[in-house]
Amino acid sequence: MNTTVSSTTLPSPPSRWAQYYALTKPRVVQLIVFCAVIGMLLAVPGWPDWRVLLAATVGIWLVAGAAAAFNCLVEGEIDRRMKRTAWRPTAKGELADRHTLAFSALLCAVGCAILWFWVNPLTMGLTLATFVGYAVVYTVILKPMTPQNIVIGGASGAMPPVLGWAAMRGEAGPEAWLLCLIIFLWTPPHFWALALYRAEDYARAGLPMLPVTHGAAFTRLHVFLYTVVLFAGTLLPFVYGMSGWIYLAAAVALGIGFMVYGFKLWRDYSDTLARRTFRFSILHLSLLFAALLVDHYLSPWLAAAST
Repeated sequence: MNTTVSSTTLPSPPSRWAQYYALTKPRVVQLIVFCAVIGMLLAVPGWPDWRVLLAATVGIWLVAGAAAAFNCLVEGEIDRRMKRTAWRPTAKGELADRHTLAFSALLCAVGCAILWFWVNPLTMGLTLATFVGYAVVYTVILKPMTPQNIVIGGASGAMPPVLGWAAMRGEAGPEAWLLCLIIFLWTPPHFWALALYRAEDYARAGLPMLPVTHGAAFTRLHVFLYTVVLFAGTLLPFVYGMSGWIYLAAAVALGIGFMVYGFKLWRDYSDTLARRTFRFSILHLSLLFAALLVDHYLSPWLAAAST
C-alpha cells in the first residue's frame, strides 16, 4: 500500500499574522475590552463622546493584547507542557522570543500613546499599571510562587471597568471600584473551576495552582464559598444607588445560578460539571455587566414614564 501523503492534505501552518494575533489571546481580551466599554458607558448619564470611547477602546485593547503576548513569551516553556496551551506560537517555537517581545512592546507603546494623546494621562497610567500587574507581578512573580496567585493577581484583571470610567471622567470614582471589586471576587471561582479539570496540566507544568497544592476537595469548597461572597458583592451597585431594580433582578438570578453550580461542584464533582461551571462563569459576568448597562439607560426612562 502506498502510504505517501500528498502535500495538499497536510494542514498548512498559520500565517505570520495569525500567529501574532493568537499571541494577544483574543477571547480573553474581548472580555477585558467589553468590561472596559461598560465602564465607559456607565460613567456618563447619556451617550459618551464616541471619539473618546473609540480611542479608549483601541488603546486598552492594544495594551491588553501586549500583556497577553508578554505572558506567552514568559510562559513559553510552561505552555509547551500543557495540553491547553501547547498550540500557542511561542510554545511551538513558531515565533522567536525577540519577535514576540518586539510585538508586545509595539502594541503597548502604541496603545499607551493613543490613551495619552486622545483619552487622558490617568487612563494611560492605570492601563500601563495593569499591564505591569498582569505581565510582571502575576505572570513572573505570583503564578509560579503561590496557590493564591489568581486571588492576588486578580486585582490587575479586575481593572477594566476602572480604566473605562477614568477614560470618560478623568477620575476613578467609587462606582468604578465597585465594578472592579465584582470582577476581583469573580476571578477565583471562574479560574479554579478551570484549574480543577486541568489539574494534571498544571502539575505537569510545575505551577502551584490550588488543586495541585491543596487538592480538589479544598478547591471545590473554595469555589462555592467565593460564589457566595461574589453574590453579596454583586448587590453593592444596587445598595450604593448606582443601579436600579432591573440590575438587582439580574444579579440575584445570576448569583443564585452561580452558587448552585458552585454547590453542585463541591458536593458532586465531575470534570463535565467543572467545565460547565467555567463556561457559566463567563456567561455570568457578561450578563451581569450587560444588565448594568440596560439598567443604566432604561431605569431613568421608566422612572420618567411612571411620573
